[in-house]
Amino acid sequence: MATLRETFDRLIDEGKLQHDPAQEAVLPEFDRIREALLTPVKKGLFRKPPEPPKGLYLWGGVGRGKSMLMDLFVEHMQDVPTRRVHFHAFMQEIHTAMHEARKRGVDDAIAPVAADVVDKVRLLAFDEMQITDITDAMIVGRLFEALFAGGVTIVTTSNRLPDALYKDGLNRDLFLPFIELIKARMVVHELTSPTDYRQDRLAGSPSYFTPINSDTRAEMNAIWSDLTGGKAEPLTLQVKGREVVIPRFHNAMARARFHDLCGQPLGAADYLALADAVRLLMLDDIPQMGRSNFNEAKRFVTLIDALYEARVRLICSAAAKPEMLYLEGEGTFEFERTASRLQEMQAEGWGDLPAS
Repeated sequence: MATLRETFDRLIDEGKLQHDPAQEAVLPEFDRIREALLTPVKKGLFRKPPEPPKGLYLWGGVGRGKSMLMDLFVEHMQDVPTRRVHFHAFMQEIHTAMHEARKRGVDDAIAPVAADVVDKVRLLAFDEMQITDITDAMIVGRLFEALFAGGVTIVTTSNRLPDALYKDGLNRDLFLPFIELIKARMVVHELTSPTDYRQDRLAGSPSYFTPINSDTRAEMNAIWSDLTGGKAEPLTLQVKGREVVIPRFHNAMARARFHDLCGQPLGAADYLALADAVRLLMLDDIPQMGRSNFNEAKRFVTLIDALYEARVRLICSAAAKPEMLYLEGEGTFEFERTASRLQEMQAEGWGDLPAS
């Protein structure tokens, strides 16, 4: 199998990647981990299992190629038990498994849950590590300690440097040892590329398509294919004991139909969880709204508020322009703000601006 460097150079030669010194500077870290994990373990009756290699915490701005680099790395780790998963989805799985363990009468639920992960993988590759929820913040330290102790190597991407994780969070002093654990067990590397490749792919492209027809659907499909490379799987969010399923998800980008998000009995907590998990949402088939679908309209208003406040990039197809989406009846005045926000969110680069 070709080395990671050989694959990277081939993709540049084929025009699929650009020459980027900042991205190339990450390759030796991946090679270090790959070489260590592929080295056969010498076994013996009294031989202590070797320490796993230090992992990698790769952080930097949105669209710099962090996820792409990690995907290339994972593709070259086929001989090592590996799992690549979005960090938010992984933590949802951990909470569910801990809940099931407690139902069986297990007092310390983290231990068996971590042991189950250790039994299955030697390498965990997380995308988009961010911690905003206190329930994650209070368990992630012990969880990672158990994974490291079990010989698991962790590679993760993040938009934040470790010291900024869970910033201003409740009881953050209890979270600080986890930051030190990251620094001790992982190499922290900033990807300093000046180019936002995701934004480059969207540059000059509309983000609001109307009306809904075969042409606009084709344009939406083309954008999604370009952004994800055709890779997507459902994302299940655990919200107050309920499951909210997002049909398609990849690298912090999600795609759903209006009916999936606004035609179901969802509320503000669900939309906030979605906005926390994604950086870009593609929403298909927004209809015109009025008295006949008033409940769906209310949910749509709440959804747009959540996306707007979190500065999530929105690309959508709709039956009419924003100011013509809500036709009549109760809620017309309230929808004016939603229409205004939809127009503001169409600005190029809007979703990449920091929250004010």
